Parts: sequence; C-alpha cells; structure tokens
Amino acid sequence: MELVRISQGELAFGEDKILDKADLSIQTGERICLVGRNGAGKSTLMKVLMGLQTLDDGQVLKSSTMQVAMLEQDPPESSDISVFDYIAQGVKENADLIKRYHAIAHAVTEDPSEQNLMKLANIQEQLEVANAWQDEQLIEQVMTTLALNADDKICDLSGGWLRKLALAKALVTAPDILLLDEPTNHLDIKSVLWLENFLKDFAGTILFISHDRAFIRGVSTRIIDLDRGILKSYPGDYDRYIEQKAHDLQVETQQNALFDKRLAEEEVWIRQGIKARRTRNEGRVRALEKLRKERQARREVRNQSSMKISQGERSGKLVFEAENLTMAFDDKAIIKNLDLLITRNDRIAFIGANGTGKSTLIKLIMGNLVPSSGKMRSGVNLDIAYFDQHRDALDLNKTVQEIVGEGKQEVVVNGKPRHVLGYLQDFLFSPKRARTPVRALSGGEKNRLLLARLFLRPSNLLILDEPTNDLDIETLELLEEVVANYAGTVILVSHDRDFVNNCVSSCLYFDGTGHISQIVGGYDDVDSYLELKDKQRQAMKPETEKSKPVEKKPLVSEKVELTSKKKLSYKEQRELASLPQVIDELESLIADYQQQVNSADFFSQSTEHTSTILNQLAESESKLELAYARWQELDD
Repeated sequence: MELVRISQGELAFGEDKILDKADLSIQTGERICLVGRNGAGKSTLMKVLMGLQTLDDGQVLKSSTMQVAMLEQDPPESSDISVFDYIAQGVKENADLIKRYHAIAHAVTEDPSEQNLMKLANIQEQLEVANAWQDEQLIEQVMTTLALNADDKICDLSGGWLRKLALAKALVTAPDILLLDEPTNHLDIKSVLWLENFLKDFAGTILFISHDRAFIRGVSTRIIDLDRGILKSYPGDYDRYIEQKAHDLQVETQQNALFDKRLAEEEVWIRQGIKARRTRNEGRVRALEKLRKERQARREVRNQSSMKISQGERSGKLVFEAENLTMAFDDKAIIKNLDLLITRNDRIAFIGANGTGKSTLIKLIMGNLVPSSGKMRSGVNLDIAYFDQHRDALDLNKTVQEIVGEGKQEVVVNGKPRHVLGYLQDFLFSPKRARTPVRALSGGEKNRLLLARLFLRPSNLLILDEPTNDLDIETLELLEEVVANYAGTVILVSHDRDFVNNCVSSCLYFDGTGHISQIVGGYDDVDSYLELKDKQRQAMKPETEKSKPVEKKPLVSEKVELTSKKKLSYKEQRELASLPQVIDELESLIADYQQQVNSADFFSQSTEHTSTILNQLAESESKLELAYARWQELDD
C-alpha cells in the first residue's frame, strides 16, 4: 500500500535545484536508505515529508491521518529535564497532562500523604477524560524497550543514550513512517548493532539517511539516490546499488559525449558562409536552439574530492611503549596495567563502547595526560596529525579560506606552494563556498574542512578520532583509500565497521573494565573474539553454579592475537631473532641511498653511476618489504 507520493517535486535554494521534477513513492513496510553527497538535499527532503518545508512546485500526496516522526541528525541538547518529560513531548496534545501525572505519581511514592493522594486521583480523572492513558502506557513501553530510566536527567546522559532518547521521542507518536537522519552518529558499535536489530523488527515504514555502509547493508530493503535534484530508486541491497550507480554514470557520460558531438556539428553548420544561409533549414535552426538550451540546463557530475596527506620525515622505529600503565580518575581506573608497543607503520583501531578509555589512551600517547602509575615513553622524530571529533579547532566566525590559509593566499602541500582556493577545491569547496563562514557549513562540510586543514601538516603519525561522521559515501571511501595508503603510523577511533576493516591491521578492544586486549585484524576479528569469549562464559556457567573449581584458560591473552599459532622450528626461531637486525641494516642502507639521490648534483653525474644507485635503492627497498613480510609471518 502506498503511504506517500511526491509527484514532479521542485525545490530550489539559490541557483541549483534540490529537487528537479523529482518523483518518489513510499510503500508500507519498506526500509529505504536515502543516499547522496553532502549538500544534495537529503535532510531537506525529509523536512518536505514531515511538512516542515513546502515545495516550489509539484505535489506531496499523503493521508491526513498518517503519522510521520523524525529523528533529527543532532542529538537532543543537554538540559535539566527528566527523560520521561522529554519523551512525553512527542505526545503533543496530552504531553503536559502526562508529565504532571508522572511528577505527582513520583511525589506519592516519596510522600503518600492525603494531599498528594488527592492530587493523584484528580490527575488520573483528567487522564481518563482526555483518553490519555494509552499515550502514557506507550511512553512506558518505549522506555522499557530502550532501557531508559524515567527519572534520569538529560544532562547526565552520554551521546549514545541521548540518541536513544531522541528515538524514543519519535516512537511515542506511533508513526506510520519513521524518518532517521544519520541515526548511527554518536553511537558506539554495540549501540549501532542494537539499533540495527531494533529497526529490523520495527513494524512501520522507515526512511533513513546513513553513510555507514555496514548499517545500510543490514537494514535497507531499497536505496533511493538523490543526485543533482533527481530521485532514482535502486531495489535490492547496497552493493547492487553501487554497481548499478556506476553503470548509470558511465551511460550518462557516453550519452553526454554523443550529445556534445552533435551540438558541435550543428554549431559548425550554423556558422557557415552566406551560401549556406540561403539554403538554411529553419527547422534545423530551431532544433539547434533547443540543443543549446538542453546543454545549458545540464547539471554536470560534481568533481570528486582529491585528498592527499603531507608526508613528514620518517619517525623512529618506536612510536609508543607502555609498561603496566594505569590511568584513573576519581579512584576509577579507566586503563589498568596496560602493556603496549606501537612501532613505525603500525595501523591500529581502538574499539569499544563510549566512555571506555579510547580518547584517554590517545591523550596519553600524545603526551596530554600523565598516567596514574606505570611507565610510558614516546619515540623520536614524531610529527603528529590529530583529527578531533569535537571540531574544537574550528573558529565558527572565520571563513573556510581563513581556517585553512591562516590569512595567506598560498599553502604548502608536500613542499610545493598552491593557492588556497585551488587546494580547497580538492576537498569540494568551490571558491564561493570557501568564503563562507564556518558556522554556515553542514556537519559533513565541517569534517571535510578539518581534514583539509589537517592534511596540510607534514606528519608520520596520524591519529583520527571519529573522522567518518557526516561524510558522504564518496568522500568516506576516498578518505579510506588515503588512510590505507598513508606511509606512516595510523591510530584510528571509529564505529564504522567497513572503515575499520579496510584501514587497519590490528585492534585494541576496550572492554569497559579498564582491561584492553590486542587482536590481530579488523572489526570482524574483534566481533569473532567477543563471540568466542561469550561462548566461553556460557560454557563455564554450569561449573560456576556447582561451585566446582574451573581452570580458566584465557581465550586471548592481553597481548596475543586471536588466530591459532603453530610452534616455530629451531631454524625459524633463529630467523625471527635475526630479522630485526636485518631490517635495521636495510633501513640504514636505504637512508644512505636516498640521501645520495636527494643531493643537488646527483643527476648531473654519469648515467651509469646514477642508474647503479637507483637500482640498488630499489633492490634494498624490495628486500626490506620482504623482510617485513617474513617477520610478520613468523611473528604471527
């Protein structure tokens, strides 16, 4: 059954149309993901469906009795009101009455005086008259489902709980269509998985915006693509959408090329001499004018981002080492007895729920915190580039150009000067947008601005704290490629499962008790590790209940990977022990060759000499790569 239809919808802010004769149909029981670039108009389309934004032209057809609820992109602002009172705001007509009932009922439990009991009886009667009991029971049911405490204050909740709170407020309207704008932002992986399962069981229809590819795969039954004002439906899963979208863009490119060729031929014809004008076909002239108008109205595919990270000098082999490290706040240990070694070119993700110590460990690595106990030391020649998820580095009153250029017209990218406006276009900021104040940018644009500013700084240690929030999928995949190819050490905090799987080689799992386990692989390997730990706990339960002694063999030690190991032979043990010295010698040799190649007069020498040095450099680099691979193989 069709719930909503948009027919020939048109909407524009400024020059470009957000909707250009767009059509959309939403059916009962669908779970639709709305995708498109940042600024394409996805959130605006949701406002149209909510009735908060009217179309310039076209129709929105829906039943007057149909309920539509929307989860906003940003979590609710912290305040001193209770969880119950905030959720009750979603009930609209009876909200004040239900909030008063809850407050009086709470007062009766504290003081069951005759006066309070009379107030309770009076408010119960009002609820009966207003037929508001059903709304009150729905609030209680939603809070139970989402495990929310009615008396908690909003100001005491973390980002993940605030997200659940906003979802609860939307659900108490009993919506036929639930609109979700970036629902996984500010959620840790555990909460994302909970939300994924919750939405699968939701009885109504869902339209959501998300750039979390694993979440889209898990939830959506159809993809709606918003591109240059046109809405196009792609039935099926996300991976099929990616393939079909690429095919459609290729076909569009070919058709545009044929159109442009035909237009060029007609332009040559119209500019022929007087003799041609005498025999000119007026119908052909009118056809040419139509072609010109079509070409003028065409909206080209926007350029793709072109991110590049400025590379710093090579760091020392040691990046960070911790021994028996403990960090506590108010007698609560966030990190307990951590032994950790991070070496050059390691690629590590920090995985765990919000508040388990991931950002604390980052601050320790950066030297911004002093541990409560234990030892730690940092390597030499470290150039750190740090991405802060809270965007504290952005001055909202400055323009994009001022943030990146710092008052200068040129920036230095990998040792070469570039005009700041040209550099910003690599991050999809047009010259006009580059002169816009930061406060006017969307969340995705602010993240792109932070990346543009960060990547100018030469670095050999890249620390990214939730870099994927609000980024569109194209920019996200490009960032993924840039991070995967970064020639340095990477520390990543992210709840985007695909991003973690594609960018790192090992993970630190923060379990919330202060203990941190090291696991080789990406998020999927952490997931397997947790499943096995859970099975181990379940298997041990009967023994515990019978109070029998149980030999608890650790599934994964604090510094041992999940995968099973075979015992090395004596020869392999000797080889493993010798590899660090071999690697150091090769690195020293490569540094010597590179110094020769980088000298000003190197290429003025004989071709025979330069070729020999270059070949030796390439051969040494190849040997180094093989040595690292063999070291990893034996160490695993």
